[in-house]
Amino acid sequence: MVEKKTNKVLLGIIGILSAVIFLAPFYLVVVNSLKTQKGFLIDVIGLPGKYFTLNNYVESFIKLNFIRSATNSLFITVASITLIIVFASMAAWMLVRTKTNLSMFIFLMFSTAMLIPFQAVMLPLVRIMGKLNLLNPGGIIFMYLGFGAPLSVMLYHGFTKSVPVEIEEAAIIDGCNKFEVFWRVVFPLLKPITVTVSILNAMWIWNDFLLPQLVINRPQWQTIPLKMFYFFGQFSKRWDLGLAGLVIAMLPIIIFYLAMQKHIIKGVMQGSIK
Repeated sequence: MVEKKTNKVLLGIIGILSAVIFLAPFYLVVVNSLKTQKGFLIDVIGLPGKYFTLNNYVESFIKLNFIRSATNSLFITVASITLIIVFASMAAWMLVRTKTNLSMFIFLMFSTAMLIPFQAVMLPLVRIMGKLNLLNPGGIIFMYLGFGAPLSVMLYHGFTKSVPVEIEEAAIIDGCNKFEVFWRVVFPLLKPITVTVSILNAMWIWNDFLLPQLVINRPQWQTIPLKMFYFFGQFSKRWDLGLAGLVIAMLPIIIFYLAMQKHIIKGVMQGSIK
């Protein structure tokens, strides 16, 4: 009994220390974004106090051109996720329901694709996409579909196994074709894993910097991470503005994650258990 209590205390201490280490950077970013430049230089760790100001956020919002960059990020993220959900869910369903060596081979290819690092293919990919005139938002959406499909197919594949075949057979007897069976019967049952796929891909695409840096070559197409990169370069000596801009850039995806995080665990757990 004493040993169990000691273990709980140790786990609690480790948990608290881990939380402090994890939250410390967020604390420094938020606190210093609320200070004037003078307050930031005088005391980095302390609370704003008499140096408190909100002008950093107003100025950063304007100079970051947040509305335009957020619209670009939102468009690319939503379009990419929509395509990933449509194609990955249909592909996974067909792979589960088609018991052939070819389907097993295709699923193996999707699984293997997850092991290939992006850095190994980025230069040939950009060169090919440039020749096809796809170095634009449409091209980056197409590439996000390709990079996001492997993991999404695997998640859908595991969850689709839990859907009873009898439901689909009953729908076929009622006169539904394969397209109607999937979208009217199967896809609504995939809601938990669809939410999980949406959240995971939204966090990745919204925060991605490297692919937009390689593909997007016009200022009016820049996403929030890309805009933040140039923003920090422009205001490298104004950390008060830079940190305020960083908070503005992080806020949308943090709110989205906190609102939807329970669905990640729920979707993955249901898919693995069933």
